[in-house]
Amino acid sequence: MPALLYTLGLLTLYLLAICTPWGQRAENALFDLGKQGSEEAWIYPLSGSEYGSTPLPPMELSAKPTLMVGLAVIVVLTLVRRCWWPGCAALGVVILTTGGKEVLKSTLPRPDLVGAPENLLDQGFPSGHTAIPAALTLAAVLVVSPRIRPYIATAGVLWLACIAAASATMGGHRPSEVLGATLLACACYGLATWLLPPVAAPGATRSTRALPVITLTLALAIALVSGARNDTLTRSLVSAATAFICAALVWYAAVGWPAHTARRTRPALG
Repeated sequence: MPALLYTLGLLTLYLLAICTPWGQRAENALFDLGKQGSEEAWIYPLSGSEYGSTPLPPMELSAKPTLMVGLAVIVVLTLVRRCWWPGCAALGVVILTTGGKEVLKSTLPRPDLVGAPENLLDQGFPSGHTAIPAALTLAAVLVVSPRIRPYIATAGVLWLACIAAASATMGGHRPSEVLGATLLACACYGLATWLLPPVAAPGATRSTRALPVITLTLALAIALVSGARNDTLTRSLVSAATAFICAALVWYAAVGWPAHTARRTRPALG
């Protein structure tokens, strides 16, 4: 069951990156590369941190409005297409992901195993800014027409690659926190599709053979640009790699792994 695999991945990531000394040292070392702060990031003018700048959704104060607009779009699509079960599943994906993110942040401890500075002890696992585009993308593929589902997934994956790379490179979140948010969204999506009635679960998604290659190539390019910094190549590449993995996970969940294979199977009556 995909939901179980994603959940195990989330738990393993937390244990390795946050609950081991070498995991903490590896991630904390990224903050010592280059200058402190986010001004050296290429995407800084679009982050909303710069005075007078408009944040790229869902960065900074645009997070809640982006989430509300996304939920409203899902409701409208559900009403227009009258896809009641997929619509409820899509809302569940967003609510479980964003709500689960808050629960995990408040319950999962971040033990200080390496004597880290106080500013690195805040619990940010998983990343809220990354959870929003991941959850909205996976929710959208449940309520749109099968014809445009791959292209909606492509748009969402590219959005996620940008936000994930920005969150990592600007110092707001560690790579594990960005990956954790993506795995949480994928786990909620896997659970939602598994719980859907067989007649309501979306079938296999068909797309051109070139679309996955094009999507992931563009996602890599966007991740490299969004994760770039002027002061450190290592941190830029780590941020970009993290964002690309997030994009690949969501693409695989939404398109690469047909939703109908994740639902429950019933024994045949003989």
